[in-house]
Amino acid sequence: MEDRDTVLGKALMILRAFGPADSVLPLAELVRRTGLAKGSVHRVAADLVRHRLLDKGEHGYRLSGGLFELGLRASAERTLVELAMPFLQDLYERTHETVHLGVREGREVVYLAKIGGHRQARAPSRTGGRMPVHCTAIGKVLLAHAVREERAAVLAGPLERRTPRTVVAPGMLRRQLSRVLESGVAFEREESTPGLLCVAAPVLGSDGQTVVAALSVTGPVGRFRPESHTTAVRAAAAALGSTLARRHS
Repeated sequence: MEDRDTVLGKALMILRAFGPADSVLPLAELVRRTGLAKGSVHRVAADLVRHRLLDKGEHGYRLSGGLFELGLRASAERTLVELAMPFLQDLYERTHETVHLGVREGREVVYLAKIGGHRQARAPSRTGGRMPVHCTAIGKVLLAHAVREERAAVLAGPLERRTPRTVVAPGMLRRQLSRVLESGVAFEREESTPGLLCVAAPVLGSDGQTVVAALSVTGPVGRFRPESHTTAVRAAAAALGSTLARRHS
């Protein structure tokens, strides 16, 4: 939670007021979403414009290219994406379904990359977007390999019900996570989005032991059989892990 009493906290509230579908937000909407005083929003937004983090136009404010530049300087994620891209492309060529690379931040998956073609399913995921860990295949992989305390915190809930098939019973989710550790893959069956199925596998970091990310393949109900892609997604994740280990050594 941002500190509403500091300039930095107010700036973060304004920047995070923009949702995935928002291109422009007027001042009044920023005030409504942040709950800050109109004068404060106006002053802080003006500072963000001066620092190229927001642009101001006739109809309101939009996120600026300065934020994109800062994002590209996030070295760890950038390096991971650069190394992963050939394996994501290979996985897409093998499956011709949507593929993802994701990492965990707390109770959420952050998607670092996404590749899909003309046949790709209508998935709500997007590069830079987030989803709850408990209802995505990537999230289950990462949660299963998290330290005990972090896993327990998620299982303690609340677990948001995104669809009628979302697993919200802690005991059932715990059993799924145990199966992930046994099998090396996680499945999602219409748990985050109706009509979508997914399979994911873990990516080991440079030490060869810690899981730092996960790869997944996603497709629509009726055409996609996630079990038939377990070998491909495991192989891609293992190859990326080997590349990370070689780079470290």
